[in-house]
Amino acid sequence: MSNYPELYMMIDGEKVTGGNRETFNVVNPATGETIGALPLADAADLDRALEVAEKGFKIWRKSSPQDRANVLQGAARLMMERREDLARTATMEQGKPLAEARIEVMMNVGLFNFYAGEVFRLYGRELVRPEGTRSTVRHEPVGPVAAFAPWNFPLGNPGRKLGAPIAAGCSVILKSAEETPASALGVLQCLLDAGLPKEVAQAVFGVPDEVSRHLLGSPIIRKLSFTGSTVVGKHLARLATENMQRTTMELGGHGPVLVFDDVDVERVLNTAVGGKYRNAGQVCVSPTRFIVQENVFAKFRDGFVERAQKIKVGNGLDDDTQMGPMANARRPEAIDRLIANAKGKGAILNTGGERIGNQGFFYAPSVLSEIPLDANIMNEEPFGPVALINPFKNEEDMIAEANRLPYGLAAYAWTEDYKRQQRLGVELEAGMIGINSHMIGGSDSPFGGVKWSGHGSEDGPEGVRACMVTKAVHEG
Repeated sequence: MSNYPELYMMIDGEKVTGGNRETFNVVNPATGETIGALPLADAADLDRALEVAEKGFKIWRKSSPQDRANVLQGAARLMMERREDLARTATMEQGKPLAEARIEVMMNVGLFNFYAGEVFRLYGRELVRPEGTRSTVRHEPVGPVAAFAPWNFPLGNPGRKLGAPIAAGCSVILKSAEETPASALGVLQCLLDAGLPKEVAQAVFGVPDEVSRHLLGSPIIRKLSFTGSTVVGKHLARLATENMQRTTMELGGHGPVLVFDDVDVERVLNTAVGGKYRNAGQVCVSPTRFIVQENVFAKFRDGFVERAQKIKVGNGLDDDTQMGPMANARRPEAIDRLIANAKGKGAILNTGGERIGNQGFFYAPSVLSEIPLDANIMNEEPFGPVALINPFKNEEDMIAEANRLPYGLAAYAWTEDYKRQQRLGVELEAGMIGINSHMIGGSDSPFGGVKWSGHGSEDGPEGVRACMVTKAVHEG
């Protein structure tokens, strides 16, 4: 497709292509067609990126808050100007509807503008000491950051991975997903065009395990930032221990949604169904396990099924599409296996459970109900367009089910009981909780999980501080 951007790696401001490098075929998930060939890094490329990142840190750590703010605000303006091109690229290589891709661009704009203000608020403090002595606490950039971003938010994830280190005064090597490289390169180019020194941010692609071992094996890297699966996150965390690199890990989830019998079921459904099938369910905070009080279970299930069946599935570039394809050929296969296992255990398939069409990676919006807890899909993150709906008797049982799994990224609850709302805010084991809302993110709000869903936060003041170290200076 002629309007798909050129693919390359960015090292020291140079677009690196060609040579004897291996390549990765980028596929449009709506058609299954190859739309680009991505060059993959060899060891020499990674060594060069590390060398440049070390130089970049020495440059950028001395930058003024105003310098950093200018770059971040400038990049935000450029992303606004390039919004349609960026969104179209994201849809072509990831599949989501254009409307969702445009929102992703605006997420980056908001985050970069927030960080542009936050650079002036990276305060230290002076301690109370006797006259003639002085003790201060300083926050300084941690050093070069290795940042790994997945494919599900091809613009937003690179924005998070680049924005925080740059705001903190760090350099960064971004290894975004090979399935969605042009989106990440588009975000990086906005920063470079806004005046970011070319040594400060690099973009490489390659075999994930080879790249991660090479970068984390270098003492130049002082921090790892990773978004992805729990299995891979644990592996990278182990690698990071060798050089004692700091880590921010945003890992998998299995979002519980508690629906109590005091709610307006129609209102809940009008929000929950759209939240479930956003990005074809390929969202780490996707509402997935609907834990519904018995009195409203049947009404909720039937209403959910009715709405799911009306969702318009199609190419994300089409104006009337509400849900696009899954991002790659692996995802429909994984959903098929999980649904088959659940049905074999006795779950009821209310709708969906099948692929759509004979090209691309489309999958029907699906609903399973009355699923045994030992079904794989009740214990593994499905990461797809499948809602799981089960009845429960009371609040105690519902909270126990919500907290049953080792994941703790996002949790949701719907109830009109104020005291219950307060209890749920305390008792649900998750890093982010939405009560009567599925909106749990914001540029000024920390984003991260607990338990197997990781540690540390992105976004908000916490996102910048995660890229800094604390130093105490005592003067006699």
